[in-house]
Amino acid sequence: MGSDFFNRSGLLLGSEALDRLSKVRVVIFGLGGVGSWCAEGLVRSGVTHLTVVDDDVITPSNVNRQLPATSATIGRQKSEAMRERLLEINPDADIVAIQGSYSPETSSLFDLDSFDYVIDAIDTLQCKAELILKACDSGAVFFSSMGAALKLDPTKVRVSEFWDVNGCSLAAALRRKFRHEGVFPSRKFQCVWSPEALKNQPFDSDEEVHDTRKVAINGSMAPVTATFGMTLASMVIRHAAQL
Repeated sequence: MGSDFFNRSGLLLGSEALDRLSKVRVVIFGLGGVGSWCAEGLVRSGVTHLTVVDDDVITPSNVNRQLPATSATIGRQKSEAMRERLLEINPDADIVAIQGSYSPETSSLFDLDSFDYVIDAIDTLQCKAELILKACDSGAVFFSSMGAALKLDPTKVRVSEFWDVNGCSLAAALRRKFRHEGVFPSRKFQCVWSPEALKNQPFDSDEEVHDTRKVAINGSMAPVTATFGMTLASMVIRHAAQL
């Protein structure tokens, strides 16, 4: 690790806190407009053990908000493109890229207890619900992102306990699902969310944006999705540094 890479972080956190941060093990599920920025924020802040998980490839529609998405990376696996970028930031970091997804069918493949922090940046309802339930049963500290689409104002982004989130359609859908199935998270957990709720505007595009895993495709932009991701990164940093 470059001797000067984390001087500014060290001045803010102190040597002991920065050392703790370098030793924690973090996993991020989902490397879209939220998770990719979270990964960047963590590695630039001194996290050196990070696992990133995503089963998708970079498409043109990702470029407006997803950190590794550029005209040069279209068609590449998100997880591997993200790993490459993070190692350019810190070549000594331990970055594990997994081309896959967290779902009821794959959950047994991931040992959440092997991590200190589990970050949920998944945007599909069933997979997100599964991760919430299993992460809350694990020994890891768990933070989750609610919906970052249909929002334009990053100053409205906030952090609350899951059951206190209001005005977020994704959180509402998760709560309905838990109540309908009679299965609930075993503990409370903190979420990043925003009460802002805009509508999609009429827009003609030549690109096919249909995704069978999602109920709807909604507009989203980097100023808000990046704020969600960086807020998640800050939550890990402050908790690990004991600040």
